[in-house]
Amino acid sequence: MHIPENYLSPSTCAVMGAAMLPVWYMAVAKVRKQVPAEKMPLLGIAAAFSFLGMMFNIPLPGGTTGHAVGGTLIAILFGPWAACLAVSVALFIQALFFGDGGILAFGANCFNMAFVLPFAGYAVYRLLRQKLTSARGNLIAAGAGAYVGINLAALCAAIEFGVQPLLFTDAAGHALYCPYPLWISVPAMMAGHLTLFGLAEIIFTSGVLAYVQRTSPELLRADRAGSGKSLYALAAALIVCTPLGLLAAGTAWGEWDPEELAGQDFLGQVLGYTPAGMENGFSYEALFPDYSVTALPDAFGYILSAVIGTALLVIIFKVLASFLAPRVQEQA
Repeated sequence: MHIPENYLSPSTCAVMGAAMLPVWYMAVAKVRKQVPAEKMPLLGIAAAFSFLGMMFNIPLPGGTTGHAVGGTLIAILFGPWAACLAVSVALFIQALFFGDGGILAFGANCFNMAFVLPFAGYAVYRLLRQKLTSARGNLIAAGAGAYVGINLAALCAAIEFGVQPLLFTDAAGHALYCPYPLWISVPAMMAGHLTLFGLAEIIFTSGVLAYVQRTSPELLRADRAGSGKSLYALAAALIVCTPLGLLAAGTAWGEWDPEELAGQDFLGQVLGYTPAGMENGFSYEALFPDYSVTALPDAFGYILSAVIGTALLVIIFKVLASFLAPRVQEQA
């Protein structure tokens, strides 16, 4: 679901980034009021869950990619504004250090996965939670919210892709950026997320929430922090498993190499060209591109990238704990 560099026009990226500025401002203000200082490092671990879940990035039939995000999970544990901030920081780390998601498209990726997803998912969760009051009902409500959230986020990404060839073309009528219109981008994106990756998001959200309910139930209370040892243990297990994300072959819509687009076949037609804006657009070389580390086997590079990303997120949120004080403990 990550939008790579140059798939959206610079003007689209600017609009999406501007739209997120007041959201980020509000998220910081809400976290300052709602999340106790002692829970901030745990919010960093929750952000790491999102980061690690998004490393399992698997191409789907039709050309898109999908993965679990965990935004609804974080919203349930810490509130939707905290989830917005946590997923935004995770996306920033991915784009800056690993080239997963574009720097210019950062605002659009955050709008989809850090804003639409957790708020929509949390709204569905809260609605169902009023009727499903048992521990099992909590998991059902969480799974339903996660499913709705990730599909609305995928729909937003599909629309952002699909309007590009309608708005930005060259003199020959060729798309300058993402070349697939809405009638291709929406079905291609939604087919996978309504099925496989909607299910993955349900399993990820409900599974981690069940683990928290069993091992650290105090984390579900706004006024309790707990040690969080069980969360650190789960993060370590996810880090070890991240090389499973390497099992998929190929890329989606030329995600890592736009020149692949020229030969890709959609609905019986080969595109036949590489969009100029994608071929000659903004270029940024990440320190660990594609979660790889020079001279290390891919699996070890993936694990090391997971360790680096997780450590950065924990450190960032520990630092934020001091900058965001004082706080008044209150429920979202």
